[in-house]
Formats: sequence, C-alpha cells, structure tokens
Amino acid sequence: MTSVLISGASIAGPVLAFWLRRAGVEVTVVEIAPTVRGGGYPIDLRGVAVDVVERMGLLEPVEAARTGTRALTFVTERGRTIASLGPATLLGEQSIRAVELPRGDLTTVLWEATRDDVEYVFDDRITALDDRDDGVHVTFRRGTPRVFDLVIGADGLHSGVRALTFGPEAPVRRDLGACYAAFSVPNVFGLDREAVMMNLPGRSVTLYAVRDQPVTALFSFAGPTPTLDHRDTEGQRLLVEHVFGGVGWWAPELLVRMRRAEDFYFDTVSQIRMPSWTRGRVGLIGDAAHAPSFRSGQGTSIATVGAYVLAAEIAAHPDDVRAALPAYEARMRGFATQNQDLATSGAFITSPRTGSQLAGRNALLRSVPLLERLHLPAPGGAIARAATALALPEEPRPAVAAVAP
Repeated sequence: MTSVLISGASIAGPVLAFWLRRAGVEVTVVEIAPTVRGGGYPIDLRGVAVDVVERMGLLEPVEAARTGTRALTFVTERGRTIASLGPATLLGEQSIRAVELPRGDLTTVLWEATRDDVEYVFDDRITALDDRDDGVHVTFRRGTPRVFDLVIGADGLHSGVRALTFGPEAPVRRDLGACYAAFSVPNVFGLDREAVMMNLPGRSVTLYAVRDQPVTALFSFAGPTPTLDHRDTEGQRLLVEHVFGGVGWWAPELLVRMRRAEDFYFDTVSQIRMPSWTRGRVGLIGDAAHAPSFRSGQGTSIATVGAYVLAAEIAAHPDDVRAALPAYEARMRGFATQNQDLATSGAFITSPRTGSQLAGRNALLRSVPLLERLHLPAPGGAIARAATALALPEEPRPAVAAVAP
C-alpha cells in the first residue's frame, strides 16, 4: 500500500494523515471547505486521546491552547445559581489527563503539523468510488479522477464516503430525540473562561466563554426530528425561535443575535451505529463511523484514537489492505461503543426532559461538594473510565523490506 485518500480535514483526517506519513504512505486529503475550518465550540481530548497527541509531539501547542475553563455553572431561568462546579469534578477527570480547547485551535495545530508533507485539496469532494482489484478509482467534483490503494471517510456525521459505499444515512443514524443550534456572539454577558447552562424541561440554553474569543451560544431542545432540509437555515432559525420564544434568562438576547450570526449551525443530536465501518478498500473513522453526539463529550477523543489505531493497523499490514481494515475495527469497536453509550447516561445532567428529572438533576448537582468530602464518585466518573478503556498499539512505523544475506 503506497497511497491513501482521506476525505475530511477536520480532526480524524489530519491525525490519520500524520501517522500514515510517519509509516511511509503517500497521503492526499480532500476537503469540501475552501480552507481549514476554524471556530466552533470547545472540545475535549481525554485519556488515551491525550496519549496519541503526546506521541505526535503536539502536546505542547495543544496544552497552550487550553480554554482554562474555571467552572461549569447551572442556573435557573431567572439566573439564580443552582451549582457551580469545576469541570474536572463534574466530568470525573481527576484521575486522567484531559485538555479542553477550542475546536479551531486543534484543527490549526493538526494542519500545521501535516501541511508540509501531506497533499491537501480544498474546495472539492468525492462524487464516485469504484473499488477494483487495482485500487479504488475516485471521481471528484472538480479534480481529475485518480486511483488510490485505500479511501477513508473522515467526513463527519453526514459522511459522503459512507453514503457512496454503504448507502443512505437513515438506517445507521440513531436520533436521540433532540436538536441543537450553535453560533458565536460577542461576550456581552460578563463571562470569563466559564460555561453557564440554563435548563427547562426538555430545553437548555448554554453559553461557553473561552479566553478573549466570542462566546459560543448553544440551544438544545427535545422533540421529534424535524423534517427540515439541512440547507434550510431560515427554517431552522424559525424553529429555534418558536421553541425558545418566551423563555427567560439570556434567551431573548441570543435569539436576536442568532439572526445575525454568520456561523449558525443546526443539526439533530444523533449517533452513527453501523454493523461494519469497512468494505473492501474503503473505511470510515471518526463521526463518519461512530459519531457519539456532543452529549457524550467524547467525539474528538474517539476520532483521534481511531485515526491512530487505523494507521497502526495499516503499518502492521502494509501488503494487505483488506486485513488492516477489519483489524482496526476489531480493536476499536468496544472502545467506540463504550464512549457512545455516555450520550444517553450523561443526558440526565445536561438534558433533563421532565420537571421531576430536572429537580433530581439539580439535587444531584448540589450534592457534589458533599460527595467530594466523603470521597464518593462524582457523577462523571463513567467518562474517565470510557476515555481510558483502550491500550494503544505501538506507533506506526515504515515497513522494513527484508535484506537478502
């Protein structure tokens, strides 16, 4: 195997590209966006994902980009504090390594680490894949058709590679009965390196303040999956305005600013659950294979670890693509599933659906300081266990040809 095409230049794609180049493979990354995407709300690297970044030699710039979040505060609709907790306490991170940083900062670090020896093709996408004996014949929207030994989809929840190879999204998408909208707003709230969440039954409004950057606003609400085209941003804004009309706290101000936000993004809260992530010479990593939804808090970590594991298996099977892909899946399946399951167990904290659930959540949050004094587990301990539930294979290295005596 000498050539690999990766679709997607966010996180999983560049991590895989980094390790494949380390293993001596020629790598091309195609990205539909015109450039590396910045912005986005804060994301987390935890447990073995931090180990992967350290092995890449990138832990220092990643650590330097830390958000420095001091507290996660839960408030009532009138703005009264229910509980204010350190993020490590709430998420059970005291015993593991964890880094929270802006998504755009991580994508920039990965881009700078790979741009000199990886071919990046922006403003293009794959439109057809034909897996033959001599490789995968790839057709692009703009570029000239090419042939690769292997094609990997790292192109997100709504993966184009997955659609071309495995069929429609609906059978493998598991909707969790909620939607969310995210966008950036100026920091007119007096927040400093903190997150504040206001919950009503089935609805939440969250503000993330990261250093001197704009605040990320997040509306989330439970209900049936809406029949909106993903390109219908006006319909999406109208839906959010309808659901949160009349809600207090900062919601009225945010709804006004949502209208002017250039980075408005709307989607369902969904996971991808597939019986297999590979077929022939085509494979999937990251959200394309096993999106856990943002409720798990582990999407970035699973993507980072999965990219590393796939590169390790490719390096271990340099002459047999069809063996490398199943080996990657066998090693990653349990880890991915355990982290996906966090999305449903953690919903009690971030997304209580009824008044009684909200009251129980609030009582639990108020009890956390007592739990700490009694040395009892915090509610986020499951995250720490899932984040460390995989032993990383050895670093991918170039295959060494046998030398005749």
